[in-house]
Amino acid sequence: MSENKKVIISIDGGSRGNPGPAAFGVVFSDETGRIIKTYSESLGIATNNEAEYGGLIFALKKAKQIFGKENLKQYIFEIKSDSELLTRQLSHRYKINGEKIQPLFLEAWNLLIDFSAVNFTAVPREQNSAADRLVNEALDRNKQKTLANL
Repeated sequence: MSENKKVIISIDGGSRGNPGPAAFGVVFSDETGRIIKTYSESLGIATNNEAEYGGLIFALKKAKQIFGKENLKQYIFEIKSDSELLTRQLSHRYKINGEKIQPLFLEAWNLLIDFSAVNFTAVPREQNSAADRLVNEALDRNKQKTLANL
């Protein structure tokens, strides 16, 4: 029987103002650390936690597109985030109390049904620098667009 391949998905979300202009960054890597694909996107006005969940939801949907829903069970996914709140909520160690976070948690949870193995790991911000850089690039791009439209 062949061993499942590991995919590492580093996610980050951020908000300038909390709430304020928000974005997320997502980095797909193989187990050697080789980057497969990166994504970043502005979210409009949101909190840091909402942006973190936005990154997770995007990453789960994108994983289904990249690997194919029917092939997801051949992979072990490790989702790394510097959001202790997100990783602990999805590992059932923290309750989900915020009324804006509950529907995001449920959307993420429903997306996880198609995956056979997903582990959530909280990492220090320094170990999540690629995803963090993508967040800031998306926020800067959005700020430039806004300034250009004034």
